Formats: sequence, C-alpha cells, structure tokens
Amino acid sequence: MDTIETPLLVLLPLRPEHADEMAVVLSDPDLHLFTGGAPLTVRELRARYERLVAGPSGWRNWVVWSREERCLVGYVQATIDDGTAEVAWVIGTPWQGRGLARAAGEALVGWLVRQGIGTIVAHIHPDHAASAAVAASAGLRPTDRWNDGEVRWERTERTT
Repeated sequence: MDTIETPLLVLLPLRPEHADEMAVVLSDPDLHLFTGGAPLTVRELRARYERLVAGPSGWRNWVVWSREERCLVGYVQATIDDGTAEVAWVIGTPWQGRGLARAAGEALVGWLVRQGIGTIVAHIHPDHAASAAVAASAGLRPTDRWNDGEVRWERTERTT
C-alpha cells in the first residue's frame, strides 16, 4: 500500500504497532460523538488493527502523521469495492482546527482518483459541519440519500 505525502502530513499504511500511539490520539470520548462507540484500549485497538491489516485487499487504512507535530494525529480509511470507495477520516481532538483533516481527506480522495476509482462516498452526520467541510473540499457533494441517520456525500469521476 502506498504512502501518501502532502506538505502538512504523511499518510502511512496502518500497522498494528501504531496502536500504542493511536490509542492516545483517539482517547477523547468527545471524538466519538458523531460516530458512536467509545475510545478503545491499546490492546483492543491493536487487535482491531491486526484485523484491518489482515482484511480484504479493498480495506485501505492509513494513520495520519503531522510533519509539524512529528507525531500521529489521526487516520483515514477507504473501503474499495468494484470501482467505489467509501471513505472516512478522524483527527484527534488536540489537532483539530488546523486543516489536517482537510489535507488528509483531499490526499486520500486524490489518491483514490489516481487509482481509477470512479465513485467516492462518505456518510456524514448532518450536524457535523467540520466533516462536511472536509468532504466538500475533497470534491464530494451531499446527496438526498441517507444511511443510518447520516447524509451520503458523493464524488463521481468519469472513467473511460
């Protein structure tokens, strides 16, 4: 899996060893306000990362490393199936508001487009303005479709 670089950050392919640092990054309960659940322990997160790494080839997961902070600050993911990718991004609470989610989302979507993925989808809670702004900056637009209380955002590329 590719490493994806931007001026602000580097998207590194997920490894189980990232769980130690990521457990701290994802430890704020408020981070789970729109997505549900609760912070995982290091052991739980490592087990989850082991499953993700061993999963189907369409499961693509990266941790987000900040060049300025010189540490992990979040993650992005894409589930690719038959020319469509469902994407998500999470930046830890201490690093929000710095443009890192926007940079990560744009980098992820750009990489997917370069891979020939024709449709990119994100499901965003209607009250999550920051995530909607990230989706918009990456070229996704809200649709009139809903899934589990979230709005489906979509970007469709013409492929030949």
